[in-house]
Amino acid sequence: MPWLQLKAHVPPEQADTLEELLLDEGACAITLQDAHDDPVFEPQRGTTPLWDETVLTGLYDDLEGVEAMLGRLAAAWAEVMPGEPCPEIAYELLADRDWEREWMDDFHPLQMGERLWIVPSWHEPPDTGAVNLHLDPGLAFGTGTHPTTALCLAWLDGLAVADGLEGNAVLDIGCGSGILAIAALKLGAAYAVGTDIDPQALQASRDNAERNAVAEPDLRLCYPEQLDDTALFPVVVANILAGPLVELAPMIAGHMAPGGRLALSGILEAQANEVLDAYLACGLSMDEPEVREGWVRVTGCRPG
Repeated sequence: MPWLQLKAHVPPEQADTLEELLLDEGACAITLQDAHDDPVFEPQRGTTPLWDETVLTGLYDDLEGVEAMLGRLAAAWAEVMPGEPCPEIAYELLADRDWEREWMDDFHPLQMGERLWIVPSWHEPPDTGAVNLHLDPGLAFGTGTHPTTALCLAWLDGLAVADGLEGNAVLDIGCGSGILAIAALKLGAAYAVGTDIDPQALQASRDNAERNAVAEPDLRLCYPEQLDDTALFPVVVANILAGPLVELAPMIAGHMAPGGRLALSGILEAQANEVLDAYLACGLSMDEPEVREGWVRVTGCRPG
């Protein structure tokens, strides 16, 4: 069955209005995209970042009466936005496709470091003798494809190769999908603790742990406030954002055991020095940043 697609370019302050009008006309789905592919990174707390121009798309399963629908949209716009010209709305017919199949085809196994592979749940591992982490990219959290996640996974793999992971405990702050904690366990960690403020993230971690035959007590998940203040870990990872990493520096450093290793990511290249300074102030020895596609991983250790 073909679909009817309506599309308009609108300024951000008009996007909500047009979205409501399209929904009133029976849209099956609404999509908002940045018209210029301008990224918005780490907005200030309490603010909602907006693109300069938004492409708003509505999808309909009723192909009849599109001209009448456009007329109703123009009339409704004039009523709710008097004096503002109605955005130009283009339309086209889309052939029916196997959208799920096409989406799945975009994800392929990825190698991280020497031994670790991230394998989508519907793929067979390319190397059955490798350390294979099975993941569902449909989850709304890290899948290994983003440079920050890939940098952390490669670091864990390198740590394992250097015998710095075997039998050690790992703390994953802001665990998201649990990908880092689960990878650490499959690479030889004794156990891992994952914390996150989002209950959906903790559930995603549980689902991925089950998919990889990982269970408690090997993986322990909790909210940050439930983490024992006195717990020390030989390995700590945190792939969040630069602002929280700076703010949480004393807490994160405080959970590192003497001689413990640290990896931080979710940091833009321009933010690296601020993050480094925060952890140097906590008494850690920090390494030169590793940069990939404008994103940074910083690593360090606690003396002792």
